[in-house]
Amino acid sequence: MTRNLLTADQVANRLGVKVETVYAYVSRGLLERTLAEDGRTSRFDASAVEELARRGRPRRSGGRQPRGVADLVLATSITALQDDELYYRGRSATELATTSTFEAVAELLWTEALPGTTAWATRPDASRAARAATAALPERSPVAERLAVVAATLACTEPLRVDLQPEAVIAHARSLVSVFAESLPRQGRDPNDRASRRRRLATALWPRLSPLPATRARVRVLDAALILLADHELATSTLAARVAASTGADPYAVVLAGLGAASGPRHGKAGQAAHQLLVDADHLGSAEHAVARVLADPASARRIPGFGHPVYRTRDPRADCLLELLDPLLNQRTRGVIDDVRAVTATTTPAMVNVDFALGALAYATRMPVGLTEAVFVIARTAGWIAHGLEEYAETPLRFRVRAIYTGPPPGAHALSDERPPGGPAAPADPS
Repeated sequence: MTRNLLTADQVANRLGVKVETVYAYVSRGLLERTLAEDGRTSRFDASAVEELARRGRPRRSGGRQPRGVADLVLATSITALQDDELYYRGRSATELATTSTFEAVAELLWTEALPGTTAWATRPDASRAARAATAALPERSPVAERLAVVAATLACTEPLRVDLQPEAVIAHARSLVSVFAESLPRQGRDPNDRASRRRRLATALWPRLSPLPATRARVRVLDAALILLADHELATSTLAARVAASTGADPYAVVLAGLGAASGPRHGKAGQAAHQLLVDADHLGSAEHAVARVLADPASARRIPGFGHPVYRTRDPRADCLLELLDPLLNQRTRGVIDDVRAVTATTTPAMVNVDFALGALAYATRMPVGLTEAVFVIARTAGWIAHGLEEYAETPLRFRVRAIYTGPPPGAHALSDERPPGGPAAPADPS
């Protein structure tokens, strides 16, 4: 696998200019190009393009980079965010959510090929190891931490995890994601628990999330949610996973890095706040009171959870798709609460509804305990972390070296102590 460089079309899209302008930059010495393997097609280094972009139009809406934000650009062939649409390997993610399965989409992210049908078999030895490792954990232990225990345990049972060939990494990934799905405490009865271990991941995951029966329609919506959350370009947890992979870390360590970054309240737990908002609106009998409670909380910074996005300009396609698929599962009460919260929020902010709200709506409508939206997110995103790990393994090792600007006391500004250091000679006398 060769290092990913940008095409002239991709550079033009990033800079917001025509392709002809890109080549004008080359002729003026503002941008360097190399030739692809065919000896004719131009390729451009992503970091050089980003440096040029910083002097022009930044990617974020609003025209200015927020203060304190570190911007980093990498070339990738996995996921594209373009014109308020999400694409996996050039395929529409929303279309895949309605026509494919999570396993097939994960294989697409990992291998660049979309299989017709696929199912992953859970290895009994891996399942036993995970059960033993999580047996002592509290049932309500945080999802990311629970799955981190599982990932670390399975890593210890796999000496050949250091084999970073794509086929070996993918085999580990299939096993890890499958075991993740069965490592959560049950919320409902699983009638297929003792059936074949080779079944759809969404089917195995459902009774770990909701007390409601796993009907085909419910499992289908969960499958779509997993697909829509599988990757989102270089989100924070994905960057953490890639940094780990750049050191040659094995796939289990790559996933652990992603889990650590995703465990924060502003990333993997974002759907939890949206879920809680809907639950509060239901219990209070008033969307206005629930939204007002959020706005009055200083910790919220007057942001309504589940609304707004730093990348999409007009719509989050994942939210639109998931809410549309969820609608047939709603009863009059749940639909009313969801619609009321959206309507009230629209009076307080112009921000668009995002996928965190849609995930929270799925959890609310299917009676998931608050907190389990994180399970859907991190299990889905594991597929993306592995895909980016595979891509990073082909890059120059240890390429991430962010420069720091030191802002502490001047080096050497503090005088040495005049006290005798333990076991050392006495300090010299003061010549004054």
